[in-house]
Amino acid sequence: MKTSSALLITMALATTEMAYAAGCWSEKLGYACCTYTNEVIVTDSDGDWGVEFNRWCGIVNLPVSNAANCWAAPLGYPCCETTDEVLYTDEDGPWSIENFEWCGIVDDTTATNTQPAVEPPAVKPPAVKPPAVEPPAVEPPAVEPPVEEPEEEETPVEEQPPPTPLPERPQKLGNVDITTNVKQEYASNFNEGKFEGFGTSFCWWANRIGYSDVLAEKAATAFYDKEEGLGLNIIRYNIGGGDDPTHDHITRTDSNMPGFAINPQNNGGNYSWEYDWNSDANQRNALFKAIEKNKDEIIVEGFSNSPPYFMTNSGCSSGNFDPGKNNLKDDAYPAFAKYLADVAEHFKTEWGLTFQSMTPLNEPNTPFWGAGSPKQEGCHFDDGEAESKIIVELRKALDERGLKEIQLSGTDETSIDTQITSYNKLSNEAKNAITRIDTHTYGGSKRDELRRLAEDAKKNLWMSEVDGKGAEGTNAGEMSSALWLANRIITDLNNLRASAWILWQVIDNHISKDGMNGKKDSGMVNTQDGFWGISVADHDKNEIILTQKYYGFGQFSRYIRPGYTLIGCYNNSIAFYDSAGI
Repeated sequence: MKTSSALLITMALATTEMAYAAGCWSEKLGYACCTYTNEVIVTDSDGDWGVEFNRWCGIVNLPVSNAANCWAAPLGYPCCETTDEVLYTDEDGPWSIENFEWCGIVDDTTATNTQPAVEPPAVKPPAVKPPAVEPPAVEPPAVEPPVEEPEEEETPVEEQPPPTPLPERPQKLGNVDITTNVKQEYASNFNEGKFEGFGTSFCWWANRIGYSDVLAEKAATAFYDKEEGLGLNIIRYNIGGGDDPTHDHITRTDSNMPGFAINPQNNGGNYSWEYDWNSDANQRNALFKAIEKNKDEIIVEGFSNSPPYFMTNSGCSSGNFDPGKNNLKDDAYPAFAKYLADVAEHFKTEWGLTFQSMTPLNEPNTPFWGAGSPKQEGCHFDDGEAESKIIVELRKALDERGLKEIQLSGTDETSIDTQITSYNKLSNEAKNAITRIDTHTYGGSKRDELRRLAEDAKKNLWMSEVDGKGAEGTNAGEMSSALWLANRIITDLNNLRASAWILWQVIDNHISKDGMNGKKDSGMVNTQDGFWGISVADHDKNEIILTQKYYGFGQFSRYIRPGYTLIGCYNNSIAFYDSAGI
């Protein structure tokens, strides 16, 4: 690897370790709490003090496995908390991996009298303690073994790529803050090792601002221009189902997405309708302005939150009366597939845009989507048969229209762990129909397991949606939301090794004295705390207000470009390799 062609980004996040977050009395004095030792070196009016890595730390009540019995601590490693699986043994003892870091396994032979005495720093902590810089937190999920293929899964005929190896144990640490090994053998296998980019969903912010050419143009520049903005290149365009026009239960100004189907009829399961191709003009306005900013790299996926209302059991596009039950009528699977395929065909033939991929599902196996919801469209599909059936029907409908180049992805579950279950329960026909696994990372922790599942199945992998109101750091102010987002990006990229990372909404809040369609907007966010989105649209002033969370996102999207190779590492770092050396 040429050093000049390697891009390494290290984010030192000022976060507080969960192990002592609730009781770390020394943090307010500028010192971290001890993470492995409970040996008291000094006691003063504040409490008991120990030493780790030649630094003073406050002693709290720690688990025994992290305290005196942790033989690995003097070597610069924690001891394992949740695993006793031996992956490596040397003269020091048995080793395993937790949170993508090596840890020592404490057993009967290593648990006693193995920790050498700690030499305290020359200077004892003063009465008034100056602030100190804490080491960055390391929060990637645990490395987990690969899942076995389900019994019905056919063994692929083609040679599979080798699974991503476990990280090599680094050299023993001295008095340093961070050591990060970057090796190309940890490179992502997805999309032939080429990163596809960063992006965002256009549902729902584009529907809200697209009426204004001024706001749509400013948003396109801020988010998709490589020189003046974030340089995003992936768009997830929402194909709205459209609710019953007599309904008025969605209270947000942005999320009542219009559909293209009008004047529906249902004659004994024979569905028919007409199309209004002038519908969804706002989102399409924002879409094509964004494409103009980055034509050479743009990727557009078409995704659906719900079928049109007249194909649902509840007659409502926000979900079933029982949100845990399927809302697409049993006889409407071919009709829903036809609707989506017709939209894709019209985009290609009339508007010159071919979706790279499509998905008919969005967080399907959840109890989120209920009829009359004030929030948004949504549709429950049971995992297994229901999800498989709509995937297969959409593949057929696209092929019938000569749209074989459009890939299918699935299944966009809200949780990483649920995504694993969802894929495993798909029929073989549905598995063969999709070329990429898309997952949201709002919940779950089995990133490594999902990555290995996708590798074994020879599928591409996207992190297709996440955001939240997270905030990290100590007294970080407006940077707290940026630090949270940075930590989430690093965790997802290192452990999923996905070929794309996509934010939910770049704009989640709007300022407008008039609102929209009789609904009120949410107004300005509190930038000193966590918030959804990375910017705010001010409709009264025709401005896009950019927050520090926006600029935090840009530290990744502006410098990690499509075509780079993701190389997994740890210690709150990410690494990419530019083979072109640009």
